[in-house]
Amino acid sequence: MFACLHGSGNLTALGFEFSPVVEQTAPDTVTLDASGLDRLWGFPQDVAAAIARRASEIRMKVNIALAANPDSAICAARGFAGVSIIPQGDEAKFLGPLPLSWLAPSPELLETLERWGIRRFRDLAALPPLGIAERLGPEGLRLRELARGEAERKLVPLEPPLEFEDQIELEYPVELLEPLAFLLARLLNGLAARLATRALATDELRLRLQLENRATHERTLRLPVPSLDTKALLKLWQLDLAAHPPEAPIVRVWMGMNPVKPRAAQGGLFVPLAPEPVKLELTLARIQAIIGEDRVGSPELVDTHRPGAWGLTNLSQGAGVPSWGPAPRGQIRQSPNFALRVFRPPRAARVALASGQPGFIAADGIRGQVLELAGPWRTSGDWWTSNPWARDEWDIALSDGALYRIYCEPRGWFVEGSYD
Repeated sequence: MFACLHGSGNLTALGFEFSPVVEQTAPDTVTLDASGLDRLWGFPQDVAAAIARRASEIRMKVNIALAANPDSAICAARGFAGVSIIPQGDEAKFLGPLPLSWLAPSPELLETLERWGIRRFRDLAALPPLGIAERLGPEGLRLRELARGEAERKLVPLEPPLEFEDQIELEYPVELLEPLAFLLARLLNGLAARLATRALATDELRLRLQLENRATHERTLRLPVPSLDTKALLKLWQLDLAAHPPEAPIVRVWMGMNPVKPRAAQGGLFVPLAPEPVKLELTLARIQAIIGEDRVGSPELVDTHRPGAWGLTNLSQGAGVPSWGPAPRGQIRQSPNFALRVFRPPRAARVALASGQPGFIAADGIRGQVLELAGPWRTSGDWWTSNPWARDEWDIALSDGALYRIYCEPRGWFVEGSYD
């Protein structure tokens, strides 16, 4: 048994709700294999009523036809309004009143049939097959089979959409993270099993929690590489929800996964084994839970001339977070004759001026009279933003023979580093 849906709207999605074998016959027509639906609903009219009821629920207006072969169902759905049930063996009688234009013959053949006075299915079905073969050829015979409802063919099925999502409707609201973790594990295991059967993994997980106050709590996890490690994924969800807890008890849990191909990697024979990327992501999530999300990442340079400026890149999402704090410890700047060993952070200093220039300096581990100096070198930038900067720099030689780079800015005096 085959069913045909003719109308407007997302007919493909409606067809997949009733059968895994759905053919996109035309932009406004889909045909599905309805074999076995009688075990769920009973007689063909009950199956058609179930499809019509579902179409009414989603506000779709469609014509529905059931027949023993797909082409008879297609002709009936296009030609008759409402629900049509074609009994097997009576296809020619049922389709007889339809005009031949529904069969989409070639213009030449349609003109010939018009001259013969053959305008409906029943007129063509009554002609002898031998005469049609002699005068109209293979196309005429094919049209006669369609008019009589005798054409047999297999459907050309669409691939079902790869949507990996699942949900749980709760009988009682959940407030604590521990019982919620049990539900998340159930969803994760089911979705991961479905991905594994198709040799797929996921690089993005989406969670939507329907709350008791009718609000929605949504979170997204993006992984650095595709994975199906359900234990690590569950721990990531627990850490994320502990950092961003829902504001009310939960009544429904929905989870979706983005299907991608797994990434294959081969380690070197003499290279030490590195931790799995998901395990590293889990370690970073634990660190973020302790010190804050904006304090974990990879350092990067930012587009500015501000001295010591650097940024922080989120390892999983690649979003740079600019920072004006000190660069990584131990940075050494090379000059033609000396190397400047930069202090991180710069050391706050007290400077006594003589004739507008540094004459004496005292800082942590540094104290002495300024014997020689060079400067100031004045720099500034970002004046067009809300966070401008300006500083004056000097190179100084103290009475103890040490050489330092110092600078002055609105916050005060600082020792930037020492020359080796």
